[in-house]
Amino acid sequence: MHEILFYLFALIAVASGVAMVLHRNPVYSAIFLIVTLFAFAGFFVLLNAPFVAAVHVIVYAGAIMVLFLFVIMLLNLKRDPAREAGKVTRRAIGVILVLAFIVELGALLFAATANNGVSNNIPNANSLVGSTEVIGRSLFTTYLFPFEVASILLLVGMVGAIVLAKRKLE
Repeated sequence: MHEILFYLFALIAVASGVAMVLHRNPVYSAIFLIVTLFAFAGFFVLLNAPFVAAVHVIVYAGAIMVLFLFVIMLLNLKRDPAREAGKVTRRAIGVILVLAFIVELGALLFAATANNGVSNNIPNANSLVGSTEVIGRSLFTTYLFPFEVASILLLVGMVGAIVLAKRKLE
């Protein structure tokens, strides 16, 4: 049953991720991102980490995506002829980045098969998942600085979007 659910969540995550990237409407793209985040929460449940799954849904699919939708609607995005001029360049860069990702993925798979899937750097999974104490301790000790940087970046992005939107209104 775990394998069937894994493949179901993987199919949902990949399909909604591709739909998010390819959709032209930013609101629909944000909704597809929410579906992708729910699929990843399903992965956490399969890994016996229901607390992480619940926090993932509450924080990302709930709070942050509401803010993204608010900013998207505040900007009132319309077609811009100046943006259409660089479309070929952006697509070429996108193809190059996808190819680089495929090469990295191939190198990762090659390294995993060369070691028969065993790595000496992987900690014991039973000590890492599910425990609120372990998550809180690592979040507020080891990962405190990246956590705070991410929150500041989100705040700066929202403030910048609001300033740009107000400037266009005036």
